[in-house]
Amino acid sequence: MKATCPTIVVASTSSGAGKTSVSLALTGALKRRGLKVQTFKVGPDFLDPTYLAAATGRDCFNLDGWMAGKEYVLNLFANETANADIAVIEGVMGLFDGADSATSEGSTAEIASWLNAPVLLTVNARGMARSIAAMVKGFCTFEEGVNVAGVIANHAGSERHRQWLSDSLLSSSLPPLLGAIPKNAFPELKSRHLGLMTADISAGRKNFNSEILERFADVFEENVSVDEIIKLAKSAPAIDIKNVSTSSAQISSAQKDKKIRLGLAFDGAFHFYYPDNLKALERLGCEIVNFSPVSDKKLPDDLNGVYFGGGYPEEFAAQLSANESMMEDIRKFAESGRPVYAECGGLVYLSEGLETLDGTNYKMAGVLPSGVKMRKNFKNLGYVEATITGDTILGRRGEKLRGHRFHYSELTRDPSKSSGWNTVYSLSRRRSKELISEGYQRKGVLASYVHTHIASRPQALKSFVESCAGK
Repeated sequence: MKATCPTIVVASTSSGAGKTSVSLALTGALKRRGLKVQTFKVGPDFLDPTYLAAATGRDCFNLDGWMAGKEYVLNLFANETANADIAVIEGVMGLFDGADSATSEGSTAEIASWLNAPVLLTVNARGMARSIAAMVKGFCTFEEGVNVAGVIANHAGSERHRQWLSDSLLSSSLPPLLGAIPKNAFPELKSRHLGLMTADISAGRKNFNSEILERFADVFEENVSVDEIIKLAKSAPAIDIKNVSTSSAQISSAQKDKKIRLGLAFDGAFHFYYPDNLKALERLGCEIVNFSPVSDKKLPDDLNGVYFGGGYPEEFAAQLSANESMMEDIRKFAESGRPVYAECGGLVYLSEGLETLDGTNYKMAGVLPSGVKMRKNFKNLGYVEATITGDTILGRRGEKLRGHRFHYSELTRDPSKSSGWNTVYSLSRRRSKELISEGYQRKGVLASYVHTHIASRPQALKSFVESCAGK
């Protein structure tokens, strides 16, 4: 099949240049024109997508070439843009930054090349004049197959400054300046140690709303040629895509007929989930039932499995610790042998206790035989590939998963030294040959700091669903 949705990739020269603000503002301006906008985020990001999803009322999906692979990315894009008028893809870091220092693997450039999509390059123009031409020329010529089609100057100064930037690009026969955003014109988005604060109101975060989106759009409309950007988006050629599902996992018809209720921890403390992971589980017969470890007193009834994603348990440590009835229910569920899958913040919650930065210790669920301590600086950051070293709820020995780690906490001891617990992952970091034993398992419990992308791993999906079904 062919994907024909008009598409624009919002990239930048580096992190902090303003691509999130530009993506939000552009999305708001497009919505004003009555367009159905489908947003995407390049890379393994859980935070920026919450703003783009809030802006459109539609899920924002991650396009990650390293974790998911080309075929999966193209099919996900085609499926999710089938009923959209235009797609806005927010990049990650600088245009060519990704999983590898020598190639564009995992980068915004890789996704733009796969989709043949025009790139809108966001440049921090503070203190810059003709040098913008040198910078843009470098980005335009650095790698074949990447179409830098227009430039946005962020943090610009006066009208004279804008004109100088525009003339510099024009005189060098470079892509045109489509707009200049005055410095400090965009509303400020709150941030903390993992990045922007989550925008999703349903996750308890109210720092983004329709009024703020309108302010972003106002700034954009006043300073950028939105119609020119739409023309660029429409120039994106159709791309040929193999007509396959984004999840090719197959389970028996009898298995699909069995009702599988999967409890999903979802509240202010736990909300880091890839939406295509959840959609893939639903396609395989899972009924996803949200619950709040912060405020609910017990697990939902008749669950076949429980999934704890990442988030900010440290921000809700007191409330989580005080909710003893929920923690007791989770301990009983884990002892029953039914699947309990926990990633990052979920691992923290399953631990014996959490020591926050101020030295306060909070009791946690007590499933995983280790405490957790918060650190001021991040403990791990980057892509990892997990080779499964023992049969798990996510697959059998020798199978591989790909994911990402980004956390500020650490275990106080090795859970695998406790009776009945084993490590079932051999982790290799993308930029290192060092192997790390991780992935802590006992009975049906699997806890890890790795955020895995299981939707692109059909065997992992199948294993998890079958484990929930008791197979």
